[in-house]
Amino acid sequence: MRSLTSPPVGLPAPARERIEVTRAPLRGVGRAPATEAAANELWAGLHLAGIDEERLVRLAERAQRFTPRVSLAPPDGLLLEVRGSLHLFAGMAGLRAALTQDCLYLKAQPVLAFAPTPCAALTAARAGKPLEVLHCAQLIGQLAPLPLSALRWPQDTLERLRRMGVRTIGAVLRLPRAGFSRRFGAAQLATLDALTGRTPDVRAAHQVRARFRRRRDLDYELQSHALLLAALTPLFTELGAFLKARQCGVVELECRLTHRQAPVTSSVLRLASPFADAMHLRELLGAQLCALQLPEPVRACELRAATLVPHVPGSATLWQSGEHGGGAVRETYGFIERLRARLGPEAVHGLTLLAGHRPESAWAVTGPPPAAPERRPAPEFTREFPGLPQRRPLWLLQTPRPLGVRDGLPRRRGPLRLVSEPERIETGWWDGGEIARDYYTALDIHGVRLWVFRERAAPHGWYLHGVFG
Repeated sequence: MRSLTSPPVGLPAPARERIEVTRAPLRGVGRAPATEAAANELWAGLHLAGIDEERLVRLAERAQRFTPRVSLAPPDGLLLEVRGSLHLFAGMAGLRAALTQDCLYLKAQPVLAFAPTPCAALTAARAGKPLEVLHCAQLIGQLAPLPLSALRWPQDTLERLRRMGVRTIGAVLRLPRAGFSRRFGAAQLATLDALTGRTPDVRAAHQVRARFRRRRDLDYELQSHALLLAALTPLFTELGAFLKARQCGVVELECRLTHRQAPVTSSVLRLASPFADAMHLRELLGAQLCALQLPEPVRACELRAATLVPHVPGSATLWQSGEHGGGAVRETYGFIERLRARLGPEAVHGLTLLAGHRPESAWAVTGPPPAAPERRPAPEFTREFPGLPQRRPLWLLQTPRPLGVRDGLPRRRGPLRLVSEPERIETGWWDGGEIARDYYTALDIHGVRLWVFRERAAPHGWYLHGVFG
């Protein structure tokens, strides 16, 4: 039993009386078994007063040379898990000096603290105390004298605790857990549990955007495309190792050539699918460079890949290319990449299907081919448009071509033999492009399969609209 002489918050002065309460102190958190993570981790917390978001992100990227577990604590905090890095930087003193040097490089003055939990390290740093605690058993005693303001709780919560005479972390840890949770909320209680290691404090690691950039200054100026490609070969070797280590591929690669006085020449290689083979990329860029007009000799060259995408190399199929579809996708996209490299990206287009019954309106030219093969089944047109036959010619004429007629039947280099039932298409009345046609599959005298139609309106002309492969 312990007596409190101060009245509960909100009671008027005449209601002061002696209150007897039975305490279940939050201090018991320190005696509870610490989590396994808190027992095995050591966190460095940095408080950087006045730092902006851009410099904080840059510092997080630089800090990844110390450990891959770097977490942002905006607006002015940074956390690093460094237990496994101490022996690489001569202990906490060496690590503190190296981190401080990086902060000063970005014109930020840090306060650095070490503790087994990230919340404790960051709280001590924000309180201005350069704490160095290796074990949870020492944590409560070191945190006790720190002011509550370092926890960054809402101002009204801090003010209510101050009126109760609670101004330090040690004082708030001695309050009853149940009563504290009822008065101030479970979120503040969870903060105290994370602070002392009673519950795990999981922090999201800062992910640095992967990108490749390598530059090579040449010993002498080059103007030959072959020599330029040879000078770029070491950069492609580095690119291949970079992509392999990260299991990534590129869909766009930029080559920048620097001249003495002329502006930088840029050649952008866009790929039809993610690729990580450096020699294949070198071959494609070489084909593109051959068509490039250089204003001046080149003094330096640079490779840039700003966007990397996950890439898992596909396994080889049992069948050879052309057998049962073996290697079809790989060969197709390799062919597209070579065409775009030699002819230019604007010379190669994709096709897309449109929902429409008029053959000339059922497809459209799109921009570049997709960045990756879409592994999905072919659309089931019969399910979307009942009665639409699945077999249509791949080659449609841009404008139907008139056919000769004899005895009411079409002719093209001789009589055509109709080998299918008619397919009637009547549509387009709502947009001014109305058609009314009967389509047939026909064979000419050479056995070529054609797609022809007869207009239902007078004079009932015959037209060639497509050719089957």
